[in-house]
Amino acid sequence: MTDAVARIHAAFADAGVTGRLHAVGIDSGAQLDAGADRPVCTASVHKLCLLVTLHEHAAAGRLDLTEQVECPPEGRAAGPTGLAAMLDAARLSLRDLAFLMITVSDNTAADLLLRRVGLDAVNATTARLGLTRTRAVHSFGEMLATIKEDAGPGGARALADPHVVTRLRALDPARTNRSTPRDMTRLLGAVWRDEACTPEHGAAMRRILGLQVWPHRLASGFPFDDVHVAGKTGSLPTVRNEVGVVEYPDGGRYAVAVFTRTAHTAAVLPAADAVIGTAARIAVDALRAEELRTG
Repeated sequence: MTDAVARIHAAFADAGVTGRLHAVGIDSGAQLDAGADRPVCTASVHKLCLLVTLHEHAAAGRLDLTEQVECPPEGRAAGPTGLAAMLDAARLSLRDLAFLMITVSDNTAADLLLRRVGLDAVNATTARLGLTRTRAVHSFGEMLATIKEDAGPGGARALADPHVVTRLRALDPARTNRSTPRDMTRLLGAVWRDEACTPEHGAAMRRILGLQVWPHRLASGFPFDDVHVAGKTGSLPTVRNEVGVVEYPDGGRYAVAVFTRTAHTAAVLPAADAVIGTAARIAVDALRAEELRTG
């Protein structure tokens, strides 16, 4: 595994990012650690924790996933996708809000769900699952509000200034929603083994995660029709993350969590996106080789 870790760090360096990664065979337990216990800001990856909490509550009978939620146009969390970008009033079920939250990372949908279950419930769920380094401290709308406040009067244009970016609370794991790569692969493993929830709800979560629309990060490392990738991205200024599960036709299942930072403030950095897939592929190939070696 040592060679694979060195190759992963080299790939991060070539792409101009610092990266943290953990990968684990969901069934074998074989694992690869490249900064797996370093605290990271999760950004929208934390929506996975909210998804699990929602389904845990549904399985316990505390809510009905078909429950309808009103979404007026006023007061929506900002964002470029889903309800966050729409202009008119809408009414959706909790499960359809979860679909938008995961597949297109809709911030408004996420905050409507968070309003329904509560921040404390999300933290209780992650604690129950043993994610001791994972904590939600604010909603997604509140997180974006800190960026606006910290950017100051220059607004979004100020985020092109590296000095402004360094003061953003949303990028400091001590002051924002946070986790570690190892905690995130532990959560994914629990979802895929039906330990996070009942099998019915586990299947529902896996379905939604498999419908995420972004192919340019984790999935880019596995361009095969018979390899299935399901996951959740997260993005903030200088931050590009994704956690997910890679499933092979021979039954191999691998949870991977990749968190990256770059000094560049550009919103479009294809190399920084693609290295998530590159690093994940190196890690999964190493895990599969280790499983073959140990039988």
